Amino acid sequence: MKPKEEILDVLNNSVCTENYYKVSPIPGFPVITDGVLVLTEAADCYWLLDVIGSYQNNTKLDKNFQVWTLNVNTENNSAVIRGYNDTTLIVTQQIPCTDFPPEEVKLYLIDGVILLPSEY
Repeated sequence: MKPKEEILDVLNNSVCTENYYKVSPIPGFPVITDGVLVLTEAADCYWLLDVIGSYQNNTKLDKNFQVWTLNVNTENNSAVIRGYNDTTLIVTQQIPCTDFPPEEVKLYLIDGVILLPSEY
């Protein structure tokens, strides 16, 4: 895993994308952008993509635009993942233990593509 500063640099400086990557053989599973690929490799957090992908059959989630946040509690290394339709909370999942370095990350899922806000 890369240091927190390098991961934050990825989050803040990834713009656009040249490629899309399929990270799961499951039909309908979202693809990811260059920035998300670098983030998942740097923070060793492919599990975060699995969580987001696992909720795509939820009929309450908008298939066109979703916002996903991961908030880490640094006191006990637990976390909460939340999925929104724009600003309406739809999904909340507790993560009992994580070593994800930043305290927060936000991802968008737009038309089947997971991307960083800076890539939007």
